[in-house]
Amino acid sequence: MRIEKSNYKALTQNSEALDKNQDRPLILVTNDDGIHAPGLKALTEMARRLGEVLVIAPDEGRSGMSHAITIKYPLRLNQVHKEEGLVMYSCSGHPADCVKLGINQVLDRKPDMLVSGINHGSNSSISVVYSGTMAAAIEGGLHGIPSVGLSISDFSSRPDFSACQHYGMQILENTLQEGLPGGVCLNVNFPKLPMEEIRDIKICRQARGLWIEEFDKRVDPHRREYFWLTGYFDNYEPDDQETDEWALKNNYISIVPVRVDFSDISAMEKLKSVYANTGI
Repeated sequence: MRIEKSNYKALTQNSEALDKNQDRPLILVTNDDGIHAPGLKALTEMARRLGEVLVIAPDEGRSGMSHAITIKYPLRLNQVHKEEGLVMYSCSGHPADCVKLGINQVLDRKPDMLVSGINHGSNSSISVVYSGTMAAAIEGGLHGIPSVGLSISDFSSRPDFSACQHYGMQILENTLQEGLPGGVCLNVNFPKLPMEEIRDIKICRQARGLWIEEFDKRVDPHRREYFWLTGYFDNYEPDDQETDEWALKNNYISIVPVRVDFSDISAMEKLKSVYANTGI
């Protein structure tokens, strides 16, 4: 990963602009829907009420990129806005790239919090694995930064973010004040509801489920096949289990603490017995 050397001076100057008021928290904001997404604007407005804000977001939509990083091409940052307490860049890379550049190149101190979103579409259950929004939050958690990914169960281009902003402010304030355990970030999902119909916030676990892929096969004018990915989500959990899917279905905001550790402890114990007498 590299950026052009000619950008170093400009990046340093912008970092200093954000550091003028070090009494206020420093917040890094990103997303996967791109620098022009309404959800990013809504989240930036929230973050500005809490501290000095650096926004680094993809120059176009990078949804579904998961934790991809750019290693074959140079990364480019372009300043798109600057005012007191707010500096914004578009980035040619993916959400995880945005976080890495912010921490390693643009800022000269670790952010007090990282927020990602507000994503257009839910990132509950298995979607956390594919989500660029959550990859950015996870990357922040890996660096020891209290990080929150926020999403709304609305895939339209212009969702109503008023409930997200109202309840999301409480979540961000709590995260700043209380912090999070090392390596943990929050996966926050809002139901597609007006504010008065949301029942409460529910701390819950990730639902077991899977996206069932259905590829729409077509043929182009040159008689070559191509495919559009479609499908639907299959929830494997009973309706009485308090998972993130259950919470959203029952008009709650779901919060799932997420940690990157794919170790399966129960499987380890079984495998130890299987390999105990291999003689290797």
